[in-house]
Amino acid sequence: MTDLELAFTGAVDLARMIATRAVSPAEVVSNALSRIDEVNPKLNCFCFVWHDEAVDAADAATRAVARGEELGPLHGVPVALKDTTPTAGHRTTLGSYTHEHWIPDRDAYIVGALRRAGAIVIGKTTTPEFAHTLVTDSPLWGVTRNPWNLERTTGGSSGGSAAAVAAGCVPLAEGTDMGGSVRIPAAWCGIVGLKPGLGRIPMDTLPGLFDLMSHHGPLARTIDDASLFLQVAQGPDDADILSLPCPLDLPAPVPASVEGLRLALSIDLGLWAVDPEIEVAVRGAAAALRDAGAAVEEVEVSVTRKDEEIWVDLWSVFMATYYGHLVETYAAKMDPDVLDLIERGNKLSAVQLKRLEVERTGLWRRLAPVFASHDALLCPTMATGPSPAAKVDRPKDRPDDGRYHAADMTGVFNLVAPCPALSVPCGWDGHALPIGLQVVGRRWREDTVLQIGRAVELAIPGAIRRPPI
Repeated sequence: MTDLELAFTGAVDLARMIATRAVSPAEVVSNALSRIDEVNPKLNCFCFVWHDEAVDAADAATRAVARGEELGPLHGVPVALKDTTPTAGHRTTLGSYTHEHWIPDRDAYIVGALRRAGAIVIGKTTTPEFAHTLVTDSPLWGVTRNPWNLERTTGGSSGGSAAAVAAGCVPLAEGTDMGGSVRIPAAWCGIVGLKPGLGRIPMDTLPGLFDLMSHHGPLARTIDDASLFLQVAQGPDDADILSLPCPLDLPAPVPASVEGLRLALSIDLGLWAVDPEIEVAVRGAAAALRDAGAAVEEVEVSVTRKDEEIWVDLWSVFMATYYGHLVETYAAKMDPDVLDLIERGNKLSAVQLKRLEVERTGLWRRLAPVFASHDALLCPTMATGPSPAAKVDRPKDRPDDGRYHAADMTGVFNLVAPCPALSVPCGWDGHALPIGLQVVGRRWREDTVLQIGRAVELAIPGAIRRPPI
């Protein structure tokens, strides 16, 4: 029988309880495995659960505590990895039949970083094929469902990780974010998700090391847990030549004062049609931050449809470059949306691709004045609530009213990749589904966005709940 209080205890508290011998790693991991066994048949958030290996690691961690050994900051704490992250000796499928039986011969940097901190990897979480979209529904593993409403998606592409954290399977899970893939499921599952600035966490999971949109980030139930993940996972490391040479000093616990901070607020970023309930929740969070001492100013932000197209073009080239060679053999088993992206990417010339850098520069020049005069930008993470869980059930047509009806407001901030972006719960809609506030910071100021997120946690405690599963 699962102990739900233990299942929903955060990573910071679990590590403290383990260090003081209030609970053992063996008990914590056994409880986590029990919770996974309970909810995974309903959620499909794990594609692999390493029961025996996790139990053995927990027993070893328990003996280390008994011997009085020096313990890492995550000693004995169970964590999950996204199934796009290479793990030596364990299948890594990328949600695709193309990699159904792939067993990497090395661990990605992030795996080693978490284990060096004492974490116990308990399994791997579901993702859409090649992490390509915001609905976690893959040809290989099927539909992953939202703990708040099983008919709705978790979001994606780190949807399995988000559902696992939200449902109390693990307190921390790793995700990747190329266009919102950490923040989107965090918002739709009612948890915390952070896209750090480019290079903060070394990333060596892709075939190439010079991608300028891709990030590892934590899925967590609290800001303090997300900060702890960042603390143990940040570089530098030569595994990623673009990893930042200077680590960030992250105080623990995360400070909650926003006194004197200057915050910009934009509900629609100049483009999106935002659900009225989401606007109310985001404005409520901004008002709470103002009451806490921050100076909040509504600003005009000029994101355009062209900016969104830039992201899609870059994403298409990414897909065509890394996975296009698989089409000839596996097309019949691949997601049609992936095939469309690959086809689009193959049509772009080298000159057109280089031109995207110029257009991307234009976006930064429009955003830079906002960050020059403000410590962070506040906006919704998502413009709508979660869509149906299965891709086949998504609405086929968007309203034809001249407005931009897209769900995520996240990918544009991958185009300005050094800027960290956080999603933190800020309220609930009329269907009892969570709403996320997005906090976008100045370049590599993860400490500031975490600080603002912590202030939101304290100001809106009702935004954090347990799902009815």
